[in-house]
Amino acid sequence: MKPYMNLITLLIVISILSLSGCDDSSHVTKHEAIYHSSSSVTSSAAIAIPDNYGAEVAQDILALGGNAVDAAVATGFALAVTFIDAGNIGGGGFMTVKMDNDIAFLDYREKAPLKAHKDMYLDAQGNVIDNITLIGGQAAGVPGTVAGFWEAHKRFGKLPWNEVVKPAIDLAANGFLPAPILADSIHSMEHRFDGKTNFNDYFNHINSSKVFKQPELAKTLARIAEFGADDFYRGKTAALIVEEMKRSNGLISAEDLDQYSAVWREPVRANWRDYEIISAPPPSSGGFAIVQLLKMKDYLAEHFANIDHNSAQYIHLIAEMEKRVFADRAEYLGDPDFFDIDINALINDNYVSNRAAEVNPKTISSLKSINPGLESPNTTHYSIVDQWGNAVSNTYTINWDYGSGVVVGGAGFLLNNEMDDFSAKPGVPNIFGVVGNVANEIQPGKRMLSSMSPTIVLKDGEVEMVVGTPGGSTIFTTVFQVIINILDFNMTPLDAIGATRFHHQLVPADLITYSGFSIDRPLSDRVINDLAEKGYRTQPHSFEYGDVQIIVKDGNSWIAASDPRDRGQSRVFEPTPKTRDQ
Repeated sequence: MKPYMNLITLLIVISILSLSGCDDSSHVTKHEAIYHSSSSVTSSAAIAIPDNYGAEVAQDILALGGNAVDAAVATGFALAVTFIDAGNIGGGGFMTVKMDNDIAFLDYREKAPLKAHKDMYLDAQGNVIDNITLIGGQAAGVPGTVAGFWEAHKRFGKLPWNEVVKPAIDLAANGFLPAPILADSIHSMEHRFDGKTNFNDYFNHINSSKVFKQPELAKTLARIAEFGADDFYRGKTAALIVEEMKRSNGLISAEDLDQYSAVWREPVRANWRDYEIISAPPPSSGGFAIVQLLKMKDYLAEHFANIDHNSAQYIHLIAEMEKRVFADRAEYLGDPDFFDIDINALINDNYVSNRAAEVNPKTISSLKSINPGLESPNTTHYSIVDQWGNAVSNTYTINWDYGSGVVVGGAGFLLNNEMDDFSAKPGVPNIFGVVGNVANEIQPGKRMLSSMSPTIVLKDGEVEMVVGTPGGSTIFTTVFQVIINILDFNMTPLDAIGATRFHHQLVPADLITYSGFSIDRPLSDRVINDLAEKGYRTQPHSFEYGDVQIIVKDGNSWIAASDPRDRGQSRVFEPTPKTRDQ
């Protein structure tokens, strides 16, 4: 990194460049962190986006004078076109926002349809019917993305609504060149949905060497641009969803759509060391889990002293911590509108220190010894910091890759399979192997539990880090490990997200999964053998292990990094003033 320039000199240089209309300060890279010097963090913007089209849209919106929320909404709509496996308007998610002095959290998670009930996926013998929560119309919850973006923009947006939707319309109408990884992924899914949904009718002709256009989706987005969320929930798009439900044996009704609303909730906020952690509250389990893990690690500091990163002992200790987090998750977490949840009780220092004291530093805890402590795939994430220092951490999802596989006929977008995130039956794992209990049972109008963890870390009231990832049940364990990699092991953001990640989720008690990719520090044979001696089984994770998008403050500037496991782009740049005609 170049040494920082004298402040006065730099300000003069910036002024000259602004007057001359020069733009030598924009730096773009793929799969690598960017170091950029400026006089103030508020003069530069930073984005970490899961594909290049979304990155271009975010940068353009910021150049037009839009703020972080404008860019986040525009990016979300753009990814609904180009990031077909996870970007969406047929799913839902969470958004964590720092705008000036305002800290906010938006819940636009999907809901169970009004016709849903707790035994809807059980056969006559009381067993869960195979794949019914994953494929087809019955797997879909009421989508929340459009309502969420509308609500976020209404509260914080600067640019006109139609202006932030327009880039997505253009991408759908004019087409884009699909990434090879996307085209290959779609073709690998053809057998999953063949004869069961209309997925192949829309996507089996996709080719990475040919521009892919989506005219139905373009028309849907154009209606949303003109009429806002009202079109999606009460207009023509709503009618098309209801018609598709009839064809696909789904449950979403016109009443479901009309009654849906995104909800502003109090985020999980916790002091940890010199930082404040701001993350997702229920119906996400992510915020409480990250805070528990961070605090628990500090309470176990003597056991972590002098042990190597990703050594067998390091992995064992964190696995023991994760077991207790997942035990609390299964027992206490659900939709706060349906179930009483005392998050403060789960993250207060006394409670967490007691949970940490249960960790056996030498041996694997048995499942019988791990009880709730109180008495009584696929997703995408992006991070944005604007030129004024405002930040958005947004994670949204259709659950599995390509959701339910059901495309809304005439509207051109995929519906989610989020109903799988409910506990179809207490103690029976979902597709991610996670068990739940009564707190997360299916009820009409209820939001299903999630692990999504869009997180902002503050220091002295200013943004220090914006981070999040997809990855199902591995989301919050990934976010935790990335934070620790940076703050405890002094890794660069790129190294922190590229390092091998590992995961334990209570059941099975002896199984450690790990990412099969790393930049330079995979789990060694010795570590795997040492874990085996402790009684653990280890195996590479069976699905994509996250796609972290991170922005970290570095002195007076930002470092942005995108996970090398996928096709994201990270950029730090000085937004060049741009007219709406450019």
